[in-house]
Order: sequence, then structure tokens, then C-alpha cells
Amino acid sequence: MTFKDKVVLITGAGRGYGRELAKAFAAQGARLALNDISPINLDTLVDEIEAMGGESKAYVQDIAKKVPVQGLVMHVEDDFGKVDILINHSAVEPKIAILDIDEWDWQRTIMVNLSAAFLMTQSIGRIMKEQGGGVIVNLVPLDGRDGQSGRTAYVSSMMGLVGFTPQAASELCMYNVRVHAVGTGIAELQRTQAEIPSDFNEAVLYLCDENNAHLNGQIVNI
Repeated sequence: MTFKDKVVLITGAGRGYGRELAKAFAAQGARLALNDISPINLDTLVDEIEAMGGESKAYVQDIAKKVPVQGLVMHVEDDFGKVDILINHSAVEPKIAILDIDEWDWQRTIMVNLSAAFLMTQSIGRIMKEQGGGVIVNLVPLDGRDGQSGRTAYVSSMMGLVGFTPQAASELCMYNVRVHAVGTGIAELQRTQAEIPSDFNEAVLYLCDENNAHLNGQIVNI
């Protein structure tokens, strides 16, 4: 696989799988547009990628609402000229029991984890339609959800993202835009129809590879 000169936009890039994927794409020659709500982790990530000889730029923005999303997309397009791959990874996870969680925490979780992915997919999908194609991957880490209390809002938002993926894939395929979900703890919902690598980063890169353009709507459990 090679992603030389491909522009990859990653939301929630400052930590976790988003951060690791940023470095994995950079190692393959991609140009990285990195978004997070805080500059602290983004700044160190940009430094790491530059130390690898890669190219990246940080965009500090809360993408839970449409106007900030439009601003982010506009700046990325101005700076890079295109977006070949979108990785939706922005997420919050309040640890509050279902009988105690208030409406604000519930709504904030849905907005950051699910609505932001929809808004990014809509805005970037329009760019990909005009440029003739692209790939969108929704990250769905659900490790250890069974038996753990206080994750109702988070799990609900992630399961919504699982349902959103094949719907988006079916609508965007006519524009040569592929949409996938890669996660953990979603084995019973896995709809993989191909041999996908068992490593998280490798699975995402595999689905984004142009050699696998025949795949669409895959939901992969690692």
C-alpha cells in the first residue's frame, strides 16, 4: 500500500486510534490534516510526523455543530486542495450511570460521536463527489462494553455510527465514495465480506487502498 500525496483528514486525531492512524498514514507518504478540540495533543503529533519526514497541519475545532465543521472543511480544502480520505474518530465518553446522566451529557455525546461524523461525511462527501471519489472510515471502538456501567450514551452513539455506515455507503457509492466502519467489540454486527487484516491500523489502510476499491460498506471488527 502507498498513500503518497493522498490527503487524509482525521478528526479526534490527538489521541488513541486517531493518533496512531495519523502516524501510520504519514509513514506511507500521506499528507495529514489533523483535527481535535485541544491543541495540546495535536502539537506533539505534528512534531512526531515532521520528525518522520511527513507533512501535517493541525486544526483545532469543536466539530459537534455544522458551522465549525464548515469552517474546518473550508480551511483544509484551502490548505490542501482536496480530501482523499476522511477518518471520523472524534468521541467523548462520559462515565455516568443511566439513572444519573443528565440531558446535556447525553446530547453532547451524541453530537460529538455521531452527529459530527454525519456532518463531516456530508461536507467531505460533497468534496469527494466533485473530485470523483474518496474513502470515509468511521472508527467504532467498543472494547469491553459488556458488564460496564456508565457507558449508555457512548455505546448508543457508537451503535448509531455502525448503522449510519452502510446507509452512507449505499448513497455515496454512485459518486465513487466508499464508506466503512472499523472497530472493536462489534463482532455480532460484523458484515465483512473480504479478508481484512487483523491489526487495527492495517485494516483501515487496507480499506482505504485504491487496490481495494471494489469494497464498500464494510463493517470490520478487530
